[in-house]
Amino acid sequence: MKHSQTFLATGAATLLAGAARAQEEALSLDDRVNAVFADVTGPYVSFIFMPFPGTDFPWIVMWLVVAATIFTLYFGFVQFRFFGHAIALVKGDYSDPNDAGEVSHFQALATALSGTVGLGNIAGVAVAVGIGGPGATFWMIVAGLLGMASKFTECTLGVKYRNEYPDGTVSGGPMYYMQKGFEELGLPGGRILAVLFAVFCIFGALGGGNMFQANQAHAQIAGIVGDYPGIITGLVFAAVVFAVIVGGIKSIAHVTEKIVPFMGLLYVGAAVIVLIANYDMIGTAFGQIFAGAFTGLGVAGGLVGALIQGFRRAAFSNEAGVGSAAIAHSAVRTNEPITEGFVSLLEPLIDTVVICTMTALVITISGQLITDPETGRFVLDEAGTAIRTVGDTSGVALTSAAFGTAIWWFPYVLAVAVVLFAFSTMISWSYYGLKAWTYLFGEGRKTELTFKVIFCVFTVIGAAASLGPVIDFSDAMIFSMAVVNIFALYFLMKLVKRELESYSSRLRSGKIQRFKAKA
Repeated sequence: MKHSQTFLATGAATLLAGAARAQEEALSLDDRVNAVFADVTGPYVSFIFMPFPGTDFPWIVMWLVVAATIFTLYFGFVQFRFFGHAIALVKGDYSDPNDAGEVSHFQALATALSGTVGLGNIAGVAVAVGIGGPGATFWMIVAGLLGMASKFTECTLGVKYRNEYPDGTVSGGPMYYMQKGFEELGLPGGRILAVLFAVFCIFGALGGGNMFQANQAHAQIAGIVGDYPGIITGLVFAAVVFAVIVGGIKSIAHVTEKIVPFMGLLYVGAAVIVLIANYDMIGTAFGQIFAGAFTGLGVAGGLVGALIQGFRRAAFSNEAGVGSAAIAHSAVRTNEPITEGFVSLLEPLIDTVVICTMTALVITISGQLITDPETGRFVLDEAGTAIRTVGDTSGVALTSAAFGTAIWWFPYVLAVAVVLFAFSTMISWSYYGLKAWTYLFGEGRKTELTFKVIFCVFTVIGAAASLGPVIDFSDAMIFSMAVVNIFALYFLMKLVKRELESYSSRLRSGKIQRFKAKA
């Protein structure tokens, strides 16, 4: 018995030592991969997020905001003129079930929203407000409203130039409207732009739309239940994600149409509780937002600092102009491409103007922000004692602390929200990456299954590893999509204008009627 106990103890010690060595080797491998990848991709990542000289304003953000402003003016503030019609379309008032396509207007909207509503709404807003002050919220809203026009433009084109197959499935997105649209206009280079976009989209889907989400979900769960191997989270997520995406866009849409409203109501509902508990401070909060937007009092960088942080958060949050949403919206059942453009303009409104603003309001009225007299920046006051500068790593902490002022159990709600946001983002980006993959390598079950397996393998890697530079590179890929996409949209927006004028005249004349009314 004694010998057996000794044997077991020795065996246990050996296993523990082996596990420790394996963990050290894994960490060492992470470090080596990080170092090599950073050396190779670092210059490109730095270029994509490079600020204008003498500022903190990344040129890529300006690229997105300027495009959104141009589209807003070119289409005569379409996001406001057709807002009511967009709501009617989502409700299904004009939906004919016999139209070509795979999903309803609402399902397409939910799928695209699930790809944009994520950790940025929780942590990113906290970073923006923590650095830019409450005034950043105002500029975030402005950029979100402008971004509605970008979504309208790209999603109209996505439906207009999609491929429709005999079995009822469709493939669409920037790859297709770049190639077909340029050919229609007699312009060269469309195919080159399409291939570039597809390559960027695949890398972005595997990294920012997958690995990063799995990594953050694991971190949030581990923070609640205690530390445990990330591979467990990765395997669970991979299994659930695969079970959903193996069924294609219809399966994805059936999940997102349920999970997106639930997670949105869960998060916004918690925010409403905090606002009700502090109803007497709501007016003050709006006062701080407007005052900070134009004066920047107590904010690092003043007015410019608030504007930069607000525009940056909106651009990074709703992905207007990136082109990703056009892939999801292309699957909609409609014979009128412009109708999905109207539906898509609701995305930045929900993602940025509603959800991000609710987060910013809660943070502003919670009393968790104080000003550092040395830097002028807002900082996180933890339990009234320790002060920590708000940065990328403390965004979730600030949001959690703000909500916790009224709801002690909010960290658990936050954990559920992060997991849901991560899961929904992953299944949406799996579809974006899949359509880019099939554009390059051809349609077919084997081709699709290959990508889906690869995607799920990267889910496990993302949860189990700490590959910072890899995630940075994938983020750069996502915004590289925007560079190519917006460049193409400037040439193709005249085609959208033609669609808008035709549809508007027919709607006014009564030729386009509510489908329910005709039934």
